[in-house]
Amino acid sequence: MPESTAPLNAHLEVVFPDRPTQVVPISDLPFFIGRGKENGNTLSLDDMRVSRNCMVIREDAAGLLLEDRGQRDGIFVNGEPVRAWLLSDGDRIRPGTDDGYQLVFHLSPEATAHEEAETKLRSILGSMGSGTVGELDGLKLLLELTSLVHSQLPLESVLASMLDNAILITHADRGMLLEPDAAGVLQVKIARGRDRESLRPESVHPSRSVLGSAIELQTAVVNEDLNLAEMNLQSAQSVVLQLLRSSVVIPLYCMPRQKAERSGETPLKQLLGAVYLDSRRTATFSALDRRILDALGAQAGSILDNARLIERERERQRLEQELSLARVIQQALVPQGLQDHPPYSISGLYRPCDEVGGDYYDVFPTPDGRLALLMADVAGKGLGAALVTTMLQGALSGMTLGIDPVKVFNHLNQFLCDRASVGRCATMFLGLVDKAGGLEFVSAGHPSPLLMRRGVVSELYSTGSLPIGLFREESYVSMRMQLEPGDTILLYTDGVTEAEDKERNLFQDARLKEVFRQQEELPLKDVQDGVLQAVEIFTEGASQSDDVTLLLVRYRGSGDGQ
Repeated sequence: MPESTAPLNAHLEVVFPDRPTQVVPISDLPFFIGRGKENGNTLSLDDMRVSRNCMVIREDAAGLLLEDRGQRDGIFVNGEPVRAWLLSDGDRIRPGTDDGYQLVFHLSPEATAHEEAETKLRSILGSMGSGTVGELDGLKLLLELTSLVHSQLPLESVLASMLDNAILITHADRGMLLEPDAAGVLQVKIARGRDRESLRPESVHPSRSVLGSAIELQTAVVNEDLNLAEMNLQSAQSVVLQLLRSSVVIPLYCMPRQKAERSGETPLKQLLGAVYLDSRRTATFSALDRRILDALGAQAGSILDNARLIERERERQRLEQELSLARVIQQALVPQGLQDHPPYSISGLYRPCDEVGGDYYDVFPTPDGRLALLMADVAGKGLGAALVTTMLQGALSGMTLGIDPVKVFNHLNQFLCDRASVGRCATMFLGLVDKAGGLEFVSAGHPSPLLMRRGVVSELYSTGSLPIGLFREESYVSMRMQLEPGDTILLYTDGVTEAEDKERNLFQDARLKEVFRQQEELPLKDVQDGVLQAVEIFTEGASQSDDVTLLLVRYRGSGDGQ
C-alpha cells in the first residue's frame, strides 16, 4: 500500500535518445524508479546501465525528495551528483551516463504536442469569426484531422486520410507526402489524387526547387506559376503531362517536446517531411488563409509524428514479445527440479538477468550407467542465443551419450560450424561420473569447475580448448580423475565471476574460491545459496549483463545408496 499520495500535478517527462518521450504521473508515494517492474519499481527504465534499485521519490516536509537507492554510476540532478535532492519544477534527473535516460520533473501540467496543435487550430476558428462557407468547410476538415492524431489505424491508412483531407481543404488536384530517406533527401512516400485514389509514388515528381524553398524558409510556400526552367527533367515532364500550374509545399516538423522557456534555449525543429500539393489552376492556392496553411502543417506534422510513435510502440511490443518467447525457451531448457542421484547430491540454480542470454545446464543419466553433468554458455543475448541453446540441446538429445565425450564435443563443434550463419559460439563443460567416483570430463573454453576437498579449493584444469563453433579443425581431449568421499564440485558460468559492483569491479575467481571454501561444512543447497548471496552482497543491486548459473555436485562415497 502507498504511504501517501503525491501532488495531483506532479509528473516525470521520461526522455531517452531515439525513443518517444513519455509523461508519467507521480501518483502514489514512495515512487520507485529502476530497471524492471519485477523489482518493485513504479517506473521501469529499460536500460542495462540503470540499476534494479536506482532511486526513489518520497514525501518530505518541504516537498518531494529524490533519494539514490544504489545506482552504480550515481544520480545527477541538473548535472550535479546527489545522494538526496528536494525536487523543483524543471529539475533534470539523470541516472548514470550522459547518453541514457533523463527524467524531467514537473509540478505543472504539460500540454502535449498534439494538444498544442489542436489548441492552435481552434484559436484560428475563433479568430476568423463567421468566415466564408469555403473557409468554414476547410476548418471543419482541419478539425477532422485532429481525430487522426489519436488514430490506431495502420500507418498507411492514417497518412492517406491526412492527404485526402489536405487535398479537399486546398482544392488541389494531387497530394504527396514526402519523408527523408537515410541520406536526408525527401522522397515521395504516398501520393493521392483528387478522388481519393492512390497514385504510384514513382509516377509523381514534385519540384525540388519549390521543396527546397519551403524547407529553407521553414514555412509553407505557395507557387502560383510553376517555372519549368527551375525543375529537373522528370519534374518538368510531370508538370507538362498533368497540365499543372500551381503548387503549395508545407514542411512538417516535430512539435518541440520541451518548452523553450523552461530550458532557456530555442528548441530545434526536427523535419519530419513535407506535404506537396499541386493543381491545374493558377489561382487555386492564392485565396488560402495563411493561418489555415499553418494549421494544416501543424496538424499534419502532429499526425505524422504520432503515427511514427505508434509504429515505434508496436515495434517495441513486438521486440518485447520476442524477448518473452526467448525467456520461455530459456526457462524450458533449465531443469525445474534436480533430484539426487546416489551416491551424488545435486543442486542447481539459474538466475537470469534482464537480458535473455544463452546459459544452459542439465544433469541426466547416460545409457552406460554414468551421470552426465552439462553446462553451456552461448555467446550473445536475446532470442538468437536462446534458439542456439535449443539447437545444442536438440543435437545432444539426438546422440548416444554412452560414447566418448570427446566425440560428443567434436560432433557439436561440427554442428555449430556447419551453421556458421547463426554467428554463435559456446563454451561448454561435460562431465561423466560413475558410482565409484570416477570422473571423465571435456571442456570447450568453459571456466574450470572448482573442486573442494578437505577444505582446499582448486580448479579441475588450468587450460582448456576453444569454445565450440569457432574452428572446424579444433580438437578436444578428455581428462580423468578420481573423486573422494565428501568432494564437492562447483560448475558455474562467467556471469558469476564477472558480476560487477557499482564501481564496476568484478567478483572474480579468487573471491568465488574463498566464498566456496567457507561453505564446506554446509549442506549442498546451503552452499549454493551462500555463493549466490555473496554475489548479491557484492553487487549491491548494480545492474548485471549476464545470467548467474550454478551447478553443485557432492560425492558421498561408493557405499552410499548402493
